Amino acid sequence: MTYRGRLAPTPTGDMHLGHARTFHAAWRRAREAHGQIVLRIEDLDHLRCRPEYTTQMLADFAWLGLDWDEGPYYQSQRREVFLDAWRTLRDAGVIYPSTVSRKEVRDAAHAPHEDEEDADPIFPVALRTPPGAERAHDAPDGVTWRFRVPDGRAVTFTDVRCGARSFTAGVDFGDFVVWRRDGVPAYELAVVADDVAMGITEVVRGEDLLKSTARQLLVYEALGATPPRWCHEPLVRDADGRRLAKRHAPLSLQQLRAQGMSPAEVLGGGAA
Repeated sequence: MTYRGRLAPTPTGDMHLGHARTFHAAWRRAREAHGQIVLRIEDLDHLRCRPEYTTQMLADFAWLGLDWDEGPYYQSQRREVFLDAWRTLRDAGVIYPSTVSRKEVRDAAHAPHEDEEDADPIFPVALRTPPGAERAHDAPDGVTWRFRVPDGRAVTFTDVRCGARSFTAGVDFGDFVVWRRDGVPAYELAVVADDVAMGITEVVRGEDLLKSTARQLLVYEALGATPPRWCHEPLVRDADGRRLAKRHAPLSLQQLRAQGMSPAEVLGGGAA
């Protein structure tokens, strides 16, 4: 099988040192495998994604020497791909419409919180919509849609770098959002639907998304699709040990370039 990897930036801010090393790792693995690279702009967040960030990211890729074979594809232009995935999940009965607010979830008695990588607490089973409610909807818009996880099931996978991993549904993560109330597909659905449609065989990304892999494996299974291999790279952290975020302006590629650093120096700390 031909190796197919992808570069999938989200244009919500400037690319920083951590992004650069992760993208370089993805690019390097594809080129070493004599494979193909797809460029996909994950611009679904219409409130935070901006065209100028996309333009700057493309310039940053060129400066780093990272090329690609297909794309760029824009997720904002691929709604039908995501709707097809939503319909499959709806017909399989694994997703459900929910009008429960975030505040109601937070306030629910004994609702455990996931770790700092996840913004939301685990969705309480008692707040699930009864099975069958999904059949009344011909379209996803207007309500939040969640994936009903198989409580107690261990979702396991072997990561190229991190080795064997296991997360328990309903314990390590709960019912997760696949479609937002404002009509936008959520990350867990969009990234899987696109990776399936684009024939991606290996996903290289930061190790902060290890738990997200367990969620996505459930989506792959429900779609009847074969998941890719996974390679989660170590994160670049600041002096206080916190992982880099787009708010770390001094470590953005624009700032590092302005300081006279070369691409080799930016990437010299190793892939991350």
